[in-house]
Amino acid sequence: MSEFDFDLFVIGAGSGGVRASRMAAGFGARVGVAEDLYLGGTCVNVGCVPKKLFAYSAHFSEDLEDAKGYGWNIPDSTFDWPTLVANKNQEIARLNGIYRNMLKASGVTVLDDRARFIDSHTLQVGEQKVTAERILIATGGWPHIPDFPGNEHVISSNEVFHLKTLPKRTLVVGGGYIAIEFASIFHGMQREVSLLYRGDLFLRGFDTSLREHMAATIRQKGIDLRFNADVKKIDRQADGSLHVTLQDDSVLETDLVLYATGRKPNLKGLGLENTQVTLDDKGFIAVNQDYETQDPSVYAIGDVTDTLKLTPVALAEGMALARRLYKPEQYVPVDYRDIPTAVFCIPNIGTLGLTEEQAREEGYTLSIFESRFRPMRNTVAGRGEESLMKMIVDKNTDRVLGVHMIGPEAGEIIQGMAVALKAGATKAMFDATLGIHPTAAEEFVTMRTPTRTD
Repeated sequence: MSEFDFDLFVIGAGSGGVRASRMAAGFGARVGVAEDLYLGGTCVNVGCVPKKLFAYSAHFSEDLEDAKGYGWNIPDSTFDWPTLVANKNQEIARLNGIYRNMLKASGVTVLDDRARFIDSHTLQVGEQKVTAERILIATGGWPHIPDFPGNEHVISSNEVFHLKTLPKRTLVVGGGYIAIEFASIFHGMQREVSLLYRGDLFLRGFDTSLREHMAATIRQKGIDLRFNADVKKIDRQADGSLHVTLQDDSVLETDLVLYATGRKPNLKGLGLENTQVTLDDKGFIAVNQDYETQDPSVYAIGDVTDTLKLTPVALAEGMALARRLYKPEQYVPVDYRDIPTAVFCIPNIGTLGLTEEQAREEGYTLSIFESRFRPMRNTVAGRGEESLMKMIVDKNTDRVLGVHMIGPEAGEIIQGMAVALKAGATKAMFDATLGIHPTAAEEFVTMRTPTRTD
């Protein structure tokens, strides 16, 4: 008999924690998991899933408007926020149940309490103590709101999914994908939206062509986009509205302020001081390539570490760790290159591989292919919005280094491109591939002439 209650105990039942738990249990380990908030973590409850449901809802305002050009005479329609929230809650509850059943069917013991380290092998979970040979931290991230006068009047992306009513005017603060997505969502729900970012141009780290094209598109839609601007203070007025004073002392009046200014590791109350676990200079749990911390019995994966903040990455890390520990003959390290991702704003952004800036920094000689065009659906609808497609090619080897897109269903299209890049596709292979006509995706196999070369 083992001296421990569990072979592996996981703190956090989000994407990475659930995957690691189930995989390890499937390999014969005795596994427990503690979760004090909600099964499925950020993605299922206050992230990817509800956000995309909201994005689907927001799309309908343009869909209904575009339908007129195609002969549909649709009576004036209204949007009901409580109906959307109630249906979203029902779907999330269904998914929570699925996660619990999956863990139970895998033989994982689920404890619905917060876990805290007593020492490197012992946890206080609610009213009980449990011991484990190995402990995995998979507690994810938590929204960060900076300290300034009046910050008690703002909400984060956690709270936005549970608003009782959706105010007429919304200010979104931030320049990352979460901020862009919610600005699009609120605008699609026919709200007045301002988007505030302290830098020169939002979506830092994305390809510059995408950033500039998206900024122009958002402005064209009527979103009030403000760069090089930041909040100094917020005051609530007697009528409930918010007066937001900016750093230049100008005042913006709104009904709701959503802060999407980044997330920090969710480490509060974990008792890490009772272990040898250390943090890096950014405040993340420090791990090596095998997700080992400085404490030999403690591991960490997902957003609590300085990794790519994507659900599929956490899933892959959880799977890799479980295999390395309990099925080493099946172990395959996670490949962090050419990971596709999407931003579910309106229109969508899809991005894969190197940006033009990254490719130049790495010393490649480039051929750049870009295409801007009005999607076929927009022509009859009378919508002037253009899509952008961009391909970055190594001029010396003809290998495709990056593929980027702004347009309808960009995420769905870029996912297919990811397989090609993983296989080392060259531009000649794209050129030799026949397109499906008429589609937007065929543009990626019909771009023959580079827009510029080094």
